[in-house]
Amino acid sequence: MKSRFLPAVLLPALVDARDAAAHYARQATTSAAATNTEVIGSGTAAASSAFPTTLTFSLASENPTAIPLSEINTGTAQTQSTIALSTYYAGGATQTYVPNAPGLPSALPAPSNYPALDVTPPTNSTEVQQWIQDVMNSGVDIPDIPVTNPGACSNNTAAVANATQNCWWTCGGCTRDTDITTCPTKDSWGVSYDDGPSPYTPNLLQYFAQQDLRATFFTIGSRLLERPAMLQDEFMTGNQIAVHTWSHPYMTTKTNEEVIAELGWTKKLIKDTIGVTPVYWRPPYGDIDDRVRAISTAMNLIPIIWTRISATQTFDTNDWSIPGGTTNVYQVLDNWEMIMGNSTQIDTGFIVLEHDLFEQTVDVATGYILPQALAHQPKYNMTPIIECLDMPLANGYLETNDNASHTLPLGTVRGGDPYRLFLVCGRRVEHG
Repeated sequence: MKSRFLPAVLLPALVDARDAAAHYARQATTSAAATNTEVIGSGTAAASSAFPTTLTFSLASENPTAIPLSEINTGTAQTQSTIALSTYYAGGATQTYVPNAPGLPSALPAPSNYPALDVTPPTNSTEVQQWIQDVMNSGVDIPDIPVTNPGACSNNTAAVANATQNCWWTCGGCTRDTDITTCPTKDSWGVSYDDGPSPYTPNLLQYFAQQDLRATFFTIGSRLLERPAMLQDEFMTGNQIAVHTWSHPYMTTKTNEEVIAELGWTKKLIKDTIGVTPVYWRPPYGDIDDRVRAISTAMNLIPIIWTRISATQTFDTNDWSIPGGTTNVYQVLDNWEMIMGNSTQIDTGFIVLEHDLFEQTVDVATGYILPQALAHQPKYNMTPIIECLDMPLANGYLETNDNASHTLPLGTVRGGDPYRLFLVCGRRVEHG
């Protein structure tokens, strides 16, 4: 299979386009039907007709129950029905995937106890002020890197010039050793979905149950506050839950205090919903630099991005842009074909960017991408990201992590007593 890829020179434009898609996402999820009420980008029938309508590999026999490709619309609302959650859980319910986890909280979170949806939370609340003090007292040095301007690379001349020094992923793809971008074992796929829970997440979970699959869900706090029972279903059926911020901003455009608020409120809401605190997160758009990394380290959060072989090869399906109208399902499946081809060319496993926010992205996942992956030869080992890192699900949460084998930036709870690991001259030093 010929390996093709997305040129790096297109990334700044695509990042700007994804900003529009994120705006569309916020509008689309304000109702259970997720009806599109605006036109974004080039998402018109005329534009859609210009997209390719054939694939270079056959999907006809992979999944006869799949939504026909011609019905996965670009830039318009879908017509398929959502399904109900498989199970609703009582307070105190436990699961077997994380056997030492506490039971579910006694009640679902009350929206009145949390910030407004889809905007960065205010930084003057008692909660955020405490988290700011925790970061200041963590022993982690926060670099004095200026916030970036909205508009990504094209509107940040100084930041682009310093992108390598500050390890700004958005403009150059820079990562640090502390970033998770691959799975260590070849043909291992750390499956993940961003931006939910959504009205269509149960459709994805139903397919998972049929195929005995599990994944990592990078959860937006604003979406979780709308649908906490869905997150409980994800967690109780063995999926990994991780942070994807409160309102899905470009994190490098936020002040230190705003970054703390975005991460802190999402961590708190997840804990209040499932009883455990995630220790992994994904920056929206992959937008992270050393300042944002340091803040997340000080909050015991480890960044996960997605695999990027080089400056010209990325494992982004581009599914997020179908509802925004800047691509269509045929192009997304062509991207997936490239990813499968590239996965055979590397010596590690991989992580792919997909989303459970939209009906189109769930339809293309359950109807085409996942069936193709299950049929792939050599066979993929498809697991949540924490398991593709050769660790149990328990290591994905603060309260259940075994710090002996998975040292967290600031430690965890051991023997009932909290302790921290401070970074001193690049070494971790245990401090009681």
